Amino acid sequence: MAEPAAGVGRFKSNYAVERKIEPFYKGGKVQLDETGQHLFCVCGTRVNILDVASGAVLRSLEQEDQEDITAFDLSPDNEVLVTASRALLLVQWAWQEGSITRLWKAIHTAPVATMAFDPTSTLLATAADTAIRVWSLQDRSCLAVLTAHYSAVTSLTFSADCHTMLSSGRDKICIVWDLQSLQAMRTVPVFESVEAAVLLPEEPVPELGVKSPGLHFLTAGDQGMLRVWEAASGQCVHTQQRLPGPGRELTHCTLAQAAGLLLSVTADHNLLLYEARSLQLQKQFAGYSEEVLDVRFLGPEDSHIVVASNSPCLKVFELQTSACQILHGHTDIVLALDVFRKGWLFASCGKDQTIRIWRMNKAGEVTCVAQGSGHTHSVGTICCSRLKETFLVTGSQDCTVKLWSLPEALPSPGSVPVGGPVLLQAQATQRCHDKDINSVAVAPNDKLLATGSQDRTAKLWALPQCQLLGVFSGHRRGLWCVQFSPMDQVLATASADGTVKLWALQDFSCLKTFEGHDASVLKVAFVSRGTQLLSSGSDGLVKLWTIKNNECVRTLDAHEDKVWGLHCSRLDDHALTGASDSCIILWKDVTEVEQAEEQAKREEQVVKQQELDNLLHEKRYLRALGLAISLDRPHTVLTVIQAIRKDPESCEKLEATVLRLRRDQKEALLHFCVTWNTNSRHCHEAQAVLGVLLRHEAPEELLAYEGVQASLEALLPYTERHFQRLSRTLQAATFLDFLWHNMKLPPLPVAPSAL
Repeated sequence: MAEPAAGVGRFKSNYAVERKIEPFYKGGKVQLDETGQHLFCVCGTRVNILDVASGAVLRSLEQEDQEDITAFDLSPDNEVLVTASRALLLVQWAWQEGSITRLWKAIHTAPVATMAFDPTSTLLATAADTAIRVWSLQDRSCLAVLTAHYSAVTSLTFSADCHTMLSSGRDKICIVWDLQSLQAMRTVPVFESVEAAVLLPEEPVPELGVKSPGLHFLTAGDQGMLRVWEAASGQCVHTQQRLPGPGRELTHCTLAQAAGLLLSVTADHNLLLYEARSLQLQKQFAGYSEEVLDVRFLGPEDSHIVVASNSPCLKVFELQTSACQILHGHTDIVLALDVFRKGWLFASCGKDQTIRIWRMNKAGEVTCVAQGSGHTHSVGTICCSRLKETFLVTGSQDCTVKLWSLPEALPSPGSVPVGGPVLLQAQATQRCHDKDINSVAVAPNDKLLATGSQDRTAKLWALPQCQLLGVFSGHRRGLWCVQFSPMDQVLATASADGTVKLWALQDFSCLKTFEGHDASVLKVAFVSRGTQLLSSGSDGLVKLWTIKNNECVRTLDAHEDKVWGLHCSRLDDHALTGASDSCIILWKDVTEVEQAEEQAKREEQVVKQQELDNLLHEKRYLRALGLAISLDRPHTVLTVIQAIRKDPESCEKLEATVLRLRRDQKEALLHFCVTWNTNSRHCHEAQAVLGVLLRHEAPEELLAYEGVQASLEALLPYTERHFQRLSRTLQAATFLDFLWHNMKLPPLPVAPSAL
């Protein structure tokens, strides 16, 4: 863990969500508007509209039936969006306002799989199964049904002159339709299951092999590369180079002709934005991260984050712009990450039993500079040396730990290593536990190693020889995380038994146990110069603990599933979490902000209290009562009412003051009366205010007060009790008066006269 900045020693009290990276695309169609500024994509029951420049979701549109969206299309003039749901309902949107302008029911027997507008925005073509229907948007009538495909139709697109339409399908053919005769003009076999096809402008584009006039189209399919075809000859004139790695199959592509951009989508929900004429990659978006398994800050200023999800690919996000770089190299799911001290170099390991070292340059570009293999099972945990970029340690399901030395001269940032990444060899291998090793941690001085295992123990080892120094026993279930304190001779462990324990490195004794999670604790990290802990669990919670008093200071509840990833920034002012709910959350330490707000609030209260005292002294009761209500302090309001009732003309003053209040102030006053009325010492003030309101406010107005029913229900029983008490007191007083008048006092003795 990176050292906190000097001077950061105060206890933290709270974190707030500063940023949330969550899924915006879960498969299906994507489309760019003609300007290339907005990206439309399906996310379950919604169509999300993204700003291409920032990657932010500007708007989400959801149909009233709340069914999954199966298809949508944006009109060429960028004004109208039509969506189709699994319930066969078609909705026309004015998407910029987020309002529905028209609804109608499709007459397909299956959900609409794809749709497209013609350039005039008067025709809409829809496809379900193998049939294509052409609709008039003016009178909502079906003009034609086109049948020629033998498998599901995956995409439709119109030519600029409205004379031609192109359809693609999983039957490995593309069909060019004549819209005048509504007949198939040409069938082009493309030898792959095509998920999307787009018509290219009828102009020469030598970079894409388009050298002659005539109809050309581009296809995207299960072979994972974009290909350009000449319709007349049925020949493939350009093939994009296929990049290695799983999940590269293409599921969609779309062209924004005016902006000169082409967007393609891979099977693992990554969106790739190209310059249309050269197919040069411009930008990448990660639409869906599935289960997030680990997260780390990158860069000396923590400007980037790297994410390992349920995928062989790593995703690197620049926090300021949301720009994403997708890193390929691993051949199976990446399980864990760690970063070297300077922030440029980081390491990954995974189910493919390998490790990889990556380097980021100052432009944010990441390349793989080294790799190593040797474990015989999944590598589930990795930790980098803390002082210098000299070694790293891995732990595996094969129950061994390996120590890997880094060569002094790794390839420089941004350069492509000659002959591929440097091959690493394990310097030492040690069988450490009898079950899976879930966590390894290197001490701040690089001389100690801690391991945590499914066998319920943690162990301490001397580096670099991997000599066993001691065992930490006490957890009732397997350990998920071990972490050294940055300041003290202490080790923290997180376990599936729902606890976090602190251990002394000298005698291996348990110093403290923190209980609070309802399920497994998956990660633990030291913050506030080693005086506090952050823990994350499979209950979806992140907890902040103060070590000195074992207190859970705050529970952060923003995830909906297991929080596997937890990392703290080097300045100790941010935390990063990633969870099985596909969300990555950047948390900001708001302790100082909240303390400043609390101080400002206290100072404001002092000023207002002084102002209130002055107003009461000057007998400016209306201002005083309004100020007391705004402070939301029932006792202060009661003091003002008591001050008014002490006035010789109390009845008139109270009426005049209460009736001049605003309605919201009267509602608050009625609410305060409920509290006062429960106490016999203050019930007179409550009844006096109630009397004013009941005498002068119309019943309809009183019944319109917010929460009036609850207030009346609370007032009635206590008012009845006060009335009975007063009745008994009156009876007793009347009886006392009767006794006084009927008492016969004996004559007073006469003093003897002086002799």
